Amino acid sequence: MTGYRHLSYWLSSLDEPLTPRPGLPGDTDADVAIVGAGYTGLWTAYYLAEADPTLRVVVLEREIAGYGASGRNGGWCSALFPTSLPALARRHGRDRALALQRAMHDTVGEVGRVTAAEGIDCDWRAGGTVTLARSEVQLDRARAEVDQAHAHGLTDDDLTLLDAAEAAARCDAEGVRGGTYTPHCAAVHPAKLVRGLARAVERRGVRIHERTPVTALRPGAAVTPAGVVRAPVVVRATEGYTPGLPGQRRTVAPVYSLMVATPPLPEETWARIGLAERETFSDYRHVIVYGQRTADGRLAFGGRGAPYHYASRVRPGFDREPRVFAALRRTLGELFPVLGPDVPVTHAWGGPLGVARDWAASVGLDRRTGLAWAGGYVGDGVGTSNLAGRTLADLIRGVETDLTALPWVGHRSPRWEPEPLRWLAMNAGLRIMSSADHTEHRTSRPSRRADLFNRFLGH
Repeated sequence: MTGYRHLSYWLSSLDEPLTPRPGLPGDTDADVAIVGAGYTGLWTAYYLAEADPTLRVVVLEREIAGYGASGRNGGWCSALFPTSLPALARRHGRDRALALQRAMHDTVGEVGRVTAAEGIDCDWRAGGTVTLARSEVQLDRARAEVDQAHAHGLTDDDLTLLDAAEAAARCDAEGVRGGTYTPHCAAVHPAKLVRGLARAVERRGVRIHERTPVTALRPGAAVTPAGVVRAPVVVRATEGYTPGLPGQRRTVAPVYSLMVATPPLPEETWARIGLAERETFSDYRHVIVYGQRTADGRLAFGGRGAPYHYASRVRPGFDREPRVFAALRRTLGELFPVLGPDVPVTHAWGGPLGVARDWAASVGLDRRTGLAWAGGYVGDGVGTSNLAGRTLADLIRGVETDLTALPWVGHRSPRWEPEPLRWLAMNAGLRIMSSADHTEHRTSRPSRRADLFNRFLGH
């Protein structure tokens, strides 16, 4: 593999050339300048162009569309939001929290609608998510999550508790004792989605300039080495790469999530594993894992565990952590012994995602400066970015809608602590959660340290 294809299995499997679009040719004027050609920037451009085709929208991208998390993620177009429903209710009230969660549910269907309307073949399959409980402690967490969801206005149609047989019927992992199921998720090929979306916005007259790094954002302008894009509205849609912009070092912390993919598995193996509807899957451990059955019959599986790097550094070498890849293979083997003692892996990759100090995603527009933003998705951005793009399009056009009234609009997260406090806190949290999983496995009791850390995060 050469060029950008080595960045993920998803990018490597595209049947299109990943040739960069022409860069910015010089100074230019626009109505809206968008920095970042990932999901957030492209969805914003899409809905702006759809609502008002006369708008001059320019998207600037340092590499190519889908270079970052949009081309490397787990392929879950889910209704997950990084702040839990109970935490949202504590901050904003039950009704506003429920409105945001319902908007997230609707977002999954909206992404499916657009992909169909635009002819974006991204292996879309709305099979929902099964989250497994593989110990009594995890089963207690599953019960508590369902109870809390129902107490805040959701129903069994949104999240339902599964017994051992029901969970195994969907995903027959080793030692399953139960779990939960939600229909509000679709498995997608994320690189096909982002690349198809880029073509869709170009068909609507949006200009995308690739290999055009933005070196500064200021009211009325996005500055690049090739020239300045002058626009009354400038949108920051850079997620985990945000700390590389001047003045944004402490806005979000880039946290790495890594993945592996098996070769296509034989049908007899899939008959043992399940995932017949291409459900996405996870379990109730503390250190997050996530997976899907790809359209070509692979297991694509990822998780956290990579360290946070000092001073929010983001470098290509951080995409590959042999220790984490080995742990992911071991976990796959533990979940699915049918894969054998040496789980085959053909691809291994990773990349940064964005985490705000209060673990709260946000979207907004400062009308005084014309600077807009969206992000802090904590890995749940495939769906949330679409809601962000629709919301930004409304905010930029100055129309009040149900979306612009949602409680994440205009939220300002506090800045992260300066170093070395940021490095100490982030990596201490990773160790706490890893230790909590080991403790629960050994003692069959819930970890108090994990509970305290979750309270610290506002969960």
